[in-house]
Amino acid sequence: MIEDFDVSSDWHVAAPYDFLTRLRRERPVFPSEHLGAYVLTRYADVRAAYGDPRRFSSEGSLTISRSLTQRTRDRLGEHGSFLSSFVANVDPPDHTRLRRSVSRAFTPRAVAALERRFRQLNEDLLDRVEPRGSADFVADLGHEPSIKLTARFIGVPEADEDFVQAHVKDWFQLFLSPQSPERQLDLADSFLTYLDYVDRLVAARAKEPRDDFTSLMTALIGDELSHREVVELISTILLGGNDTVPNQLGNTVLRLLREDCWPVPPALIPNAAEECMRIDGASLGSFRYARTDIPLHGRVIPAGSLVLLSTDSAAHDETVFPDPERFLIDRPNADAHLVFGYGIHFCVGAALARLQLRTALTTLTHRLPALRLVPGPITYRKSLVGRGLTTLPVEW
Repeated sequence: MIEDFDVSSDWHVAAPYDFLTRLRRERPVFPSEHLGAYVLTRYADVRAAYGDPRRFSSEGSLTISRSLTQRTRDRLGEHGSFLSSFVANVDPPDHTRLRRSVSRAFTPRAVAALERRFRQLNEDLLDRVEPRGSADFVADLGHEPSIKLTARFIGVPEADEDFVQAHVKDWFQLFLSPQSPERQLDLADSFLTYLDYVDRLVAARAKEPRDDFTSLMTALIGDELSHREVVELISTILLGGNDTVPNQLGNTVLRLLREDCWPVPPALIPNAAEECMRIDGASLGSFRYARTDIPLHGRVIPAGSLVLLSTDSAAHDETVFPDPERFLIDRPNADAHLVFGYGIHFCVGAALARLQLRTALTTLTHRLPALRLVPGPITYRKSLVGRGLTTLPVEW
């Protein structure tokens, strides 16, 4: 019987649902020794915590680096608190200011233009891969369009895309997945190299602005944003495009193939995408800090405690989603999941992420209607807060 979370084990990401069901029923406020945090697992509690920044603070919540050794912390120096000024990692009034600035880049007109670009990137990729008849979906199909779209949006030159992808993967592993002490040092060096790259990109756009997100944000330095805030905004959006969105697409395709729902009827694609995010979310939750003692369900979360808002568990809460372990492509409230957060911290890039997922599914089902899984084991990478496949062999 599983007694606690365990980031180092396969079940932690791949199959946590029996464990989470028990927690929701028996221990909805769960003190996890392994995570070093109290875990909220019920939908109502997770949503309420998202909506209560005065008690559940976001300040420092993404800088989950307790597992780093002292040598690694020394190597990182001031950057050990990376993301300290990112929009999802601060409370009002800084959050209000940062979100207002970032939102300028996500107007309906801008998002529509990105949709056209993303559709073409998927078509171009399939023109190359389709004749092969088989592929690793993770390596060959799932990542490239999102990586290229994010690079164009940010202003990363095409020649630097592979560099950025490799280093983004490294910094995710450094801060959000368990690593050996020696591996931590290697990842820390990679992370510092990556930060230096983004810093130089910001400096270049300050001198010669272009039509991209980096130039838009750089123009606000001094008036609305600091240099560090811009670097962290860019770095984290690159994480979403290089990691989170492609992981969600891989999870989604796997689920649809396993459920024999491929090809997805065009009219059902938007809801299918939401149901896949609900049942196989790429994001497992968010951390918060308790600003004060918080009484909940007969126990007290002490002030200063780290708290995990388990959106993964919330998405399987039977009081909100009847028969939650069953995939229903037309589930009426599939979009009630909390993958993108809730309240003031609802993900600013949610519209773009949803657009990418729908667009990719539309293109893939049209171009590869005979897509099917190649028999074999399915493995997920180990992570504190993310669900992503390591490989997914497919054929058509």
